[in-house]
Amino acid sequence: MSALMNATRSELAKQFSVSVWWILLIVLVLYVGGTAGSLAAAFGASDSGLAGAASLPGGLGDRLPVIVYGTATAIGYVFPLIVGTLMVTGEYRHKTLTPTFLATPRRGAALAAKVLAGVVMGLLYGVAAVVSTVGAGAAMFAVFGVDPQLTEPATWASIGRMLLALVLWVVVGIALGALIRNQIGAVVGVLAFTQFVEPIARLGAALVDGLAPVVRFLPGAASDALAGDSVFNALGGGSGDALEWWAGGLVLAGYAAVLLVLGGILSWRRDVV
Repeated sequence: MSALMNATRSELAKQFSVSVWWILLIVLVLYVGGTAGSLAAAFGASDSGLAGAASLPGGLGDRLPVIVYGTATAIGYVFPLIVGTLMVTGEYRHKTLTPTFLATPRRGAALAAKVLAGVVMGLLYGVAAVVSTVGAGAAMFAVFGVDPQLTEPATWASIGRMLLALVLWVVVGIALGALIRNQIGAVVGVLAFTQFVEPIARLGAALVDGLAPVVRFLPGAASDALAGDSVFNALGGGSGDALEWWAGGLVLAGYAAVLLVLGGILSWRRDVV
């Protein structure tokens, strides 16, 4: 246990010794905070009368604050995912994995240390993302006289699940990095899947009969289900077929676990070249 904790501290020291972590953190905060504030202002300034939830279709008025706050995960999840991927692929790219294995010869322990360090990084990114979306969104709601629902237990339960989702995304990134050694290939693959493949598939589910029950098990859809709601669902991505929040969490955790096992078996134990 002591060796694992030492390896975890070493992993955290690696992350905070380079500038990538805080650059991505700043971009994340500006991106999701700006998006949340803009959405809240746009809905608040519309002619729909947002102060009355009954005036909005499909119960959107009741869902609106959680949807806006949920931009932390709905669009911000790619940042912790990339961070987790870089935690592993950066070692291959910069040839630092050999010293890592010399310091922690048991490769399973070395991977576990990365996961534990990833949990810390996920909490850091999660708190920053949620604070920015809740702060910007609630401020805009207050300006336009919309209830930000910050006194509702359901809102805070959703916020807690957002944090869990962002932590799981870091672990998924670590698992992908362990499976795909090439940093450029891993990052390009992550961006292609999260920004194009899955969004197109989820939009297609609204048009193709029988596709929605399958698409809801994709990682992004599972993450949205765990968080509670999303902009994607509100815009027609299909909230009716969404998993229960606990099922979404299990699916996302399952992706992380399966990818970790595959990475550990197929790639992590191979010789370092």
